Amino acid sequence: MTRHVILGAGPVARAIVRALSSRGIDAVVVSRRGTQIDGAQSVTADVMDRDNLAKIVAGSAAVYQASQPEYHRWPEEFPAQQDSVVGAIRGTDAVLVAIENLYGYGPVAGPITESLPLVATTRKGKTRADLWRALEADYKAGRLKATAGRASDFFGPHAAASVVGERFFDPLLHGKKAELFGNPDALHSYTYVVDFGEALVRLALDGRSLGRAWHVPNAPAISTKAFLELTASIMGVEPKSVIRSKFQLRLAGLFIPPAKESIEMLYEFEEDFIVNHSAYGTLFGEHATPLHDSISATVEWWRNNHHH
Repeated sequence: MTRHVILGAGPVARAIVRALSSRGIDAVVVSRRGTQIDGAQSVTADVMDRDNLAKIVAGSAAVYQASQPEYHRWPEEFPAQQDSVVGAIRGTDAVLVAIENLYGYGPVAGPITESLPLVATTRKGKTRADLWRALEADYKAGRLKATAGRASDFFGPHAAASVVGERFFDPLLHGKKAELFGNPDALHSYTYVVDFGEALVRLALDGRSLGRAWHVPNAPAISTKAFLELTASIMGVEPKSVIRSKFQLRLAGLFIPPAKESIEMLYEFEEDFIVNHSAYGTLFGEHATPLHDSISATVEWWRNNHHH
């Protein structure tokens, strides 16, 4: 029986467990709080404890690095966290699947492909780029089997902290205004977290994924305004919204560090942000859920799990 270990217990970890369960693969979820996820064994541990982590991942076929520091602590804490994870896996047969985003490219004109250089100058974009370069170097030196799945802004069950998370779905459900950023008419690729989990498992199970990063499947890009209108029509409510400005985020950032931290990423919402995943699709298959279906499932989840 193969055993896959997932570091972290957030929305992506849950989506990975779902994809593993559907294949009958044993999933072990490692988190500091020992979070229980249906369909997985739960282990309480800190990924910064390399020796203990090495014991936990021993004998596993794949390790998914889905844990991350707080949003505003990336440059300070992410490199050491990845070093600990890599140190625990190095020399084993396990495939390391890094859960990544698109920050490393920086602003891009036209469709975003994996062949673009990682030239971001933002705090978090630079950190992301450096993290991947370190994994790539380890892979090329033959010390590590590594691959990465890169998603855009995601939504879906448990994805509360996303730009289309609790400050988008929850207010709409209660007849209030969804929060939007940037230019709502710009096209944007949104990743359904369930598709992300499925993609990460396909990468883990197929040796052709190794040594490079892949853009996971997304439904065709639509404007945030269209995403809002589709969501509202599924809910049966008015598509009310408010656009949060940089000034408001700065103000909020005085009290909420992640709000201040999100300002440097607003460029993703000011122009078209369209992700090309054809490289992945060609090798591993097309499986992006149509937006109507993915948003409907997400609305259903928020209906059952909303917190006031």
